[in-house]
Amino acid sequence: MTVGRRYRPYPAYKPSGVDWLGDIPEHWRAERLKSVFKIVNGSTPKSSNPDYWDGDIVWITPDDLGKLHSDTIKDSERAISKKGYLSCGTTLVPGGSLVVSTRAPVGYVGIAGAELCTNQGCRSLRFMDTDDTKYYYYTISSAREELESFACGSTFRELSRAALGYVAIPRPSEAEQHAIAAFLDRETAKIDALVAKKERLIELLEERRTALISRAVTRGLDANVALKPSGVPWLGEIPADWRVLPLKRLVAVKITDGPHETPDILSDGIPFVSAEAIKDGRIDFNARRGYISEDQHITYCRKCYPRRDDVFLCKSGATTGKAAIVDTDDEFSVWSPLAQIRADSEKALPRFIFIAIQAGYVQDQIRQGWSAGTQPNIAMSEIEKLLVIVPSIREQRDILEVLDVAITNINALIAKVREGVEKLKEYRTALISAAVTGKIDVRGEVAKCE
Repeated sequence: MTVGRRYRPYPAYKPSGVDWLGDIPEHWRAERLKSVFKIVNGSTPKSSNPDYWDGDIVWITPDDLGKLHSDTIKDSERAISKKGYLSCGTTLVPGGSLVVSTRAPVGYVGIAGAELCTNQGCRSLRFMDTDDTKYYYYTISSAREELESFACGSTFRELSRAALGYVAIPRPSEAEQHAIAAFLDRETAKIDALVAKKERLIELLEERRTALISRAVTRGLDANVALKPSGVPWLGEIPADWRVLPLKRLVAVKITDGPHETPDILSDGIPFVSAEAIKDGRIDFNARRGYISEDQHITYCRKCYPRRDDVFLCKSGATTGKAAIVDTDDEFSVWSPLAQIRADSEKALPRFIFIAIQAGYVQDQIRQGWSAGTQPNIAMSEIEKLLVIVPSIREQRDILEVLDVAITNINALIAKVREGVEKLKEYRTALISAAVTGKIDVRGEVAKCE
């Protein structure tokens, strides 16, 4: 995405000699990262010694950087004690230093909000001069692909200290660094505010979709229908001729899940999917884990053989409770985080089961059935016990006919808003890259707002 038409370029450029930078303003320099920063390694205390852990020293890992919701690092998922710090080779760096993930994945970056240290999957960048922290935060954020290109390794990709130091970065004057950082702070804040509004709109549309579904699958389409006690106190009343049944009474085969083993992932073969492939009610094969051999697929299908109209429910991880219905006859296999629900079509239509799972009363049961732990997880026995309100097959068809239209319209709105979010994020990335590499001259833009 181009941003050049809105902003003017610098008066003159010169070749930087660095592919990712291209031409840079004539008065700028391209320097190795080691010329700007002292590169500081991290390390990990022995996990077996409890005295080394849960102290008050912030200890950053790539996971911490990946979960940052702002540019500043304020804490870490785990902290280490003074004994732990002294036991290993990690080093404290002052607030204002940059922290970069250099191992799986490479290129996440954050600004130390206070003194901290890292594990061996990150390296800290301590300024050797008075360069602008935010300018280099933006610059290194833009250089992620360049950093990744210097990484090596077959088991996992890692960027060595020497390779990190060799990466070339632009170095304008400090005055320009301050101007560029101020400009980007202002403009990215505007973009982030627009993204937040659009994401809130998506949340509201999703809430509206859930409310429509919940109303239809618990009370039907007739607002004046006669009601009866459901027999379940928290469910309240339901239409007089409807029933409440556990999910296991509505399936053609016992609810099962994918294999509880890690397969050999190949570059070609039978698609192998897990929870991340459950998107917008479908299985997104572009988000597959990879491929497995036909022999492994045949073995796995003895436990769980997916076919059209099967419903798959995420039963572990951050997406627990999300569901998809299979809309293909193509062969594929699933992993253990997915539970297969095959409707008995004489009792419940597959799409009705799929829709009912999305209703608030079923999602509440799923949340209540989560086991304790760092990640949500619902056992197969709990999935079988999920209570579902079931009308006749005829009413199910009528409800689906109405819901399909309403849900299609809401989903189309959600897709349009999401497209807008992605375009804003792409523009944000392009704007940062253009500013920090000198493709646009923003000095006057800053002056206009002062």
